[in-house]
Amino acid sequence: MLSKLPVALAATALCLATTRLPAQEAAQPFQSMPYSPSLDLSSLDRSVDPCVDFYKFTCGGWQKKNPIPADRASWSVYAKLGNDNEQFLWGILEADAKATDRTAVQQKVGDYFAACMNTTAIDALGVKPVQPGLARIDALKTRPELLAAIGSLHHEYEGSFFFGSSTDQDALDSSLVIVALDAGGLGLPDRDYYLKTDDKSVKLREQYVAYIQKLMMLGGESVAQAKSDADATLRIETALAKASLTRVERRDPHNTYHMMTIEELGKIAPSFDWPRYFATQGAPGVAKVNVAQPEFMKAVQAELTTESLDALRGYLRFHLLTSAAPYLAHPLEQADFDFYSTTLRGVPAMPPRWKKCTRGVDGDLGEALGQEFVKRTFSADTKAKTQQMTEQVEAAMQHEIENLDWMSPATKQEALRKLKVIRNKIGYPDQWRDYTALEIKPDDYIGNVTRSYRFEDARQWHKLGKPVDRNEWGMTPPTVNAYFNSQMNDINFPAGVLQPPLYDTKLDDAPNYGNTGATIGHELTHAFDDEGRQFDDKGNLRDWWTAADAKGFEDRINCVRDQYAQYVVVDDIHINSKLTSGEDVADLGGTLLAYIAWKKQTAGQQLESVDGFTPDQRFFVGMAQWACENQRPEVLRVRAITDPHSPGYARINGVVSNLPEFQKAFSCKAGQPMVHAPTCKVW
Repeated sequence: MLSKLPVALAATALCLATTRLPAQEAAQPFQSMPYSPSLDLSSLDRSVDPCVDFYKFTCGGWQKKNPIPADRASWSVYAKLGNDNEQFLWGILEADAKATDRTAVQQKVGDYFAACMNTTAIDALGVKPVQPGLARIDALKTRPELLAAIGSLHHEYEGSFFFGSSTDQDALDSSLVIVALDAGGLGLPDRDYYLKTDDKSVKLREQYVAYIQKLMMLGGESVAQAKSDADATLRIETALAKASLTRVERRDPHNTYHMMTIEELGKIAPSFDWPRYFATQGAPGVAKVNVAQPEFMKAVQAELTTESLDALRGYLRFHLLTSAAPYLAHPLEQADFDFYSTTLRGVPAMPPRWKKCTRGVDGDLGEALGQEFVKRTFSADTKAKTQQMTEQVEAAMQHEIENLDWMSPATKQEALRKLKVIRNKIGYPDQWRDYTALEIKPDDYIGNVTRSYRFEDARQWHKLGKPVDRNEWGMTPPTVNAYFNSQMNDINFPAGVLQPPLYDTKLDDAPNYGNTGATIGHELTHAFDDEGRQFDDKGNLRDWWTAADAKGFEDRINCVRDQYAQYVVVDDIHINSKLTSGEDVADLGGTLLAYIAWKKQTAGQQLESVDGFTPDQRFFVGMAQWACENQRPEVLRVRAITDPHSPGYARINGVVSNLPEFQKAFSCKAGQPMVHAPTCKVW
């Protein structure tokens, strides 16, 4: 969905202890990053046979000593490092908020943080910040007025109103920036929430309607009006959900590429004045647009022409209010949290205010805050070593492709061409984003949020007609994550994910290649998974495989799909392996590539056992311990529907059960659970 979201008082007025900061919150800002080793012996459960359940063997101790915090739906090694990064950023932001002699970057991040922390001022405003927007919706007396207003709402507010619009790379020519329309307008996480008829789904829809009613009443509506708006919203959203593609269908990029002229778009959604709509977004004269889901836009047309004006206004009011609720006075913020975090994901307690505000700065001013993070945490030596590791993993992939016995020379040539030009982005952007035009005030929290949204919205639309910026990053430097971008043909590893315990300069190569090396291999494998393989070396959607090679590759992926479909997520819900296959294949291929690269890196060295583990065992323990996690059953149910990643235990056991290298390292025997037969192979 092409949603437009912001990705989250003068120093003398900074209020760190407010009515909403719980007294039991004992955390303090970090002045330096804490250290955790990338191979942690205390995380093991030695009572478990590694050949029976390798995940439990490597992570059982971690699971016991790391219960899920009250403000989290889940807890993991990645989440814990993310929390450490946030706690370190908290210290930076406190200092930037109080300092008198500040750079322009420090002023913006410090004032945003200070305004967010001043909950006394936020609570005093109540619902006032959104009243002008609500009044505008209430003033829409005719259907043409309402249709025209949707363009203005998209331009000015972050809410998801019926559909999403933005700019994007052209799938067929990645050098071009085009306009794209996609599905949107749902308040629940996925279409399936509206369509499933099991008891849990029916109950959740009832709770969703109750949330809508409560929020609308907090926004000033009567009980009767709130109920009417809630019923209308669920009815409209259900119609939109029925017309939406499934997440599995969206994995095929051909299913979401439908270039149309404005005239052709007008035929499937004639109620809109599309030239006026795009002019409102700041893009006049648009001639063509990619309509990702044409059937969805037909459903939008039907809802806008058949529903009553009262129902449509109620739907718009809700989406405006629910998008603003996290930034408003405590009762509205709490209502939002109670449904989306507690009811939907099982999180019992709201996070402390400093976390919310730190995440807000990272979301809206990520590359400004990133500069502060990088200069304190990410050395030139770490960048050089991880760059070298990336190149070694790529060399391993080249060797594997060259020696595949099932791939024809023609396809190999194309694959090697693509591999050769993949760009490696390590740590942070070469050029930082310029936030000069974004005004941040020390006493206007929701104003800062709104201006940040409009700044980013304008930045995206400004790309239209310009060359694609291949140096742009899609994650902020403190982020604990990584990604491959098919159309950019690049792999991206922010500084935040290259910290202990994920990348550990104090330990030997074995666990580092097992952990970070496998992550590098994972992202690299995405270039050739069921989705990524459809894009060529230039990032264009083009079929460069022979029919026989494509079948051979799909046969290998189907082996993985069949294996992972046997794993249970929660209750009786199995992994939807058609949704997760890209990540499952990347886990398997990435681990093998990292193992090959590590062996080459350490060739000729006399490697010794450490703490009772051989070097090969240390590689695999390091590989597994990144995935240690605990998850609440509620969020597991959400992720079973929405998350393309399998649960942690499956991501480890599923991989090692396919690797003879692991089985040899731990002397596993045929018939044990970690010896998968038949073995699935990617390369």
